[in-house]
Amino acid sequence: MEKAKKIKLFIGLSYLILLSAFLFLFFSKFSLQEITSYDFIKENKLYFFELKNSNLFLVFGIFLFLSIIWVFPFLGFASPISLLGGFIFGKWIGTIVVVLGLSIGATFLYIFGNYFLKDFVKEKFLKKFGSLEIKFKKSEFLYLLIYRFIGGVPWQLSCLLPAIFNVKTINFFFATLIGIIPQIFLAVSIGNGLEKVIEQNSEIPAISDIIFSPDIYIPIIAFIALVLITYFLRKLFYKN
Repeated sequence: MEKAKKIKLFIGLSYLILLSAFLFLFFSKFSLQEITSYDFIKENKLYFFELKNSNLFLVFGIFLFLSIIWVFPFLGFASPISLLGGFIFGKWIGTIVVVLGLSIGATFLYIFGNYFLKDFVKEKFLKKFGSLEIKFKKSEFLYLLIYRFIGGVPWQLSCLLPAIFNVKTINFFFATLIGIIPQIFLAVSIGNGLEKVIEQNSEIPAISDIIFSPDIYIPIIAFIALVLITYFLRKLFYKN
């Protein structure tokens, strides 16, 4: 048991060190405004795609790493990284790399929170989410899976809450891996649609061109439907 704790602590600290190094190197070269501009995307699109086609595994590995560390600095807001994954890799490979990366990142955050933030999270949120304890004890993996699917809790907090109830790390990882697939797939599909719209327009496309593209509005409608479904499921799941 003591050895397992040391391993988890090492993973958590290593994660923070890698994260800090990456952020320093990345933002010393690019500004946030620069990398989100249409000109930057358009000018570098061809380069990224040629690099991907000639070094798929390398680009896959780099993007996987980016997805892993995305969880911490950006508060786990998954939409941007999902859109980018769809833009670069398409629907299927994009879904695989984003889901895998976010699941690993979420697990690292869970491990980190389990050692450094557990008491704080318990003090602040146990009263509000105490009903989860009974569910997790009844069937830990099943209710973790539902918990990850329905969302409704900010990503960072959703990674930290299970630490209060001492859920198994492996259950947390696989429940996250499976549970986030639907919403990530739809967000990745929108990113793939954006790539197709940009490919067809040399200038910044009009909002109507984006919204009324079938590659955009179909996954958006499906995403809205998913949000409504999970909203009603949350009412039942978090009911005391």
